[in-house]
Amino acid sequence: MIRRTGEFNQVYRRGKRLRGKGFALIFLPGVNSSGRLGISIPRKVGNAVQRNRIKRIVRETFRLHRDIFPQESDIVFTVRPEFSLQGMHDVRDAVAKLTGLPGSY
Repeated sequence: MIRRTGEFNQVYRRGKRLRGKGFALIFLPGVNSSGRLGISIPRKVGNAVQRNRIKRIVRETFRLHRDIFPQESDIVFTVRPEFSLQGMHDVRDAVAKLTGLPGSY
């Protein structure tokens, strides 16, 4: 997991951006061989319960479907206020469509 401000800033400064509907993936290839995930959700997105639910679903999607995320990269999943979430399948399908990697069902 990416947790420190400096690690987030490094990905934000040097990473490649992919924008989806209501979210963005920013990834920095080759930094970490195992791949790490960071999640950024502003307070404008719902209340604390909704933000934590989004974090749990994104982490679980990353854990179960790591193949649809860019490999061997530090990844920051940034949520925008217009993000709507029904379940884990929505996140998986949106990320697979955005990255162009197989994994959408």
